[in-house]
Parts: sequence; C-alpha cells; structure tokens
Amino acid sequence: MRTPIIAGNWKMYKTVAEATALVEAMLPQLSLLTSVERVLCPPFTALAAVAGAVRGRGIGVGAQNMYWEPEGAFTGEVSPLMVKEFAQYVIIGHSERRQFFGETDETVNRKVHAALAHGLTPIVAVGENLAQNEAGETVAFVSGQVRRGLAGLTPEQARSLIIAYEPIWAIGTGRAATGPDANRIIGTAVRATLAEMFGRSIADAIRIQYGGSVKAGNIAEFISQPEIDGALVGGASLKAEEFVAIVRQTAEAKK
Repeated sequence: MRTPIIAGNWKMYKTVAEATALVEAMLPQLSLLTSVERVLCPPFTALAAVAGAVRGRGIGVGAQNMYWEPEGAFTGEVSPLMVKEFAQYVIIGHSERRQFFGETDETVNRKVHAALAHGLTPIVAVGENLAQNEAGETVAFVSGQVRRGLAGLTPEQARSLIIAYEPIWAIGTGRAATGPDANRIIGTAVRATLAEMFGRSIADAIRIQYGGSVKAGNIAEFISQPEIDGALVGGASLKAEEFVAIVRQTAEAKK
C-alpha cells in the first residue's frame, strides 16, 4: 500500500509574513491528518520560515526548484545543499520551469541525480500540452519524459522518488482531466515506463501524483483511482481550508 502524498506548490505567491500566516491557519487540522504525507512548497524566500513553523508537526517542506551543482559561480541559483537546510523535497521539471526558463529533460535528469545524491526527495513533474493531447501523442510524449528524466538511476534510487503527472493544459486553467483519463495515462505512460526501466516491483512502489486544477471539489475523483497516490496542488494550496479539505478527503478515500 503506497502512502498517499499531497503537496502544495505555492508558486510565486506569499511573502514571509503571508506564508507564516497560511501555515498557522492550516496547522491545527493539517497536523492531525497523519495517514497522508503532507508537503508544503513555498517560494525560496519563505522556506526557512515555513520549515520553522512546521517543525515537529510531521509536515514536510519542499523547494520548487534547485540547481544541480552543490556550489559555485551560478548567480541567482540555489543549490541542493542550500535547499537541504530547510526542506526534504524538491519539485523538479515543473511545466512552468520548462516553458518559461528553458528546463529540458536533460537538465531535469541532472537535478534528479543531484537531489538524490544529497538526500532530497525529488517530485518529478511530467505532462503533455493541449496540442499533444489532442493529437493522441500523450503516452509517447510523457513516457519519453519519464525515460529521459530518470535516465541513469538505479532501481533503489528510483524507489524513493515521486512522479507528478500534470497535463499542461489543465494547470491553472480550471480544466482538469477526468479521473479515469488521468489514471489511464499514469498507468500506461508513467508506471509502465517505470516498470520497463526499473522492474515491476519498483514501479509498483513509486508514488505518482496527479496535478492540474486540483481542488476540494474534484480530489475524490482522482484519489479514488488505483494508479493515483496523491496530488500536486497549485492554487488551491494557497487557501488553508481548501488545502486541508483536499488532504482530509484523501485520507478518507485511502483508508
């Protein structure tokens, strides 16, 4: 039985004061939902504050990105060692990083290797755009992202990572995929590829999230699917009651 995991990606929102207030609003209820792994991913500026606010409460902290080198003359970048001071997880390859900042499957691969080497758990995002979806290219494209992004990992390394399937056309648009469709893509494009790369037992152990316009009103449709182990939540994670409701419904569905 894979432990469900709900991660909130706050993107470029929340000052330190706002981030602290949001955590304080979530904590009373969020800290009780221990059957679900809960991860908060604030912007870099709020990582330390959020880490301090959740310390000892069983809630994980994640960064939204990182560079693959441990240190060096890389102005503006944040290294795995810097992330590790405050976080246990790191989102790698989010579609917005790929679209706006030139991330590729190759840079994703370097970051995945670096995260694992420094004891961080990567949440590796994959997903197709609308044109690829409508052209019937989803399975081939997403499978290729998985294959290239995880190239060179050992089965034991792969066991500890998390995959987030996020169809790009559903992110922030209010247009979520259906539960059965997401389950099918995760099974055929993600978990089947993992099985080819690392073996069936490892593939069955890796947790795979759905992401893309997830909210309290539709999480039950996704979390009830056998291949879906949680969600990478965007806008809804910026509202305390909404995020707690998503986690609570996940806990109830996965009992």
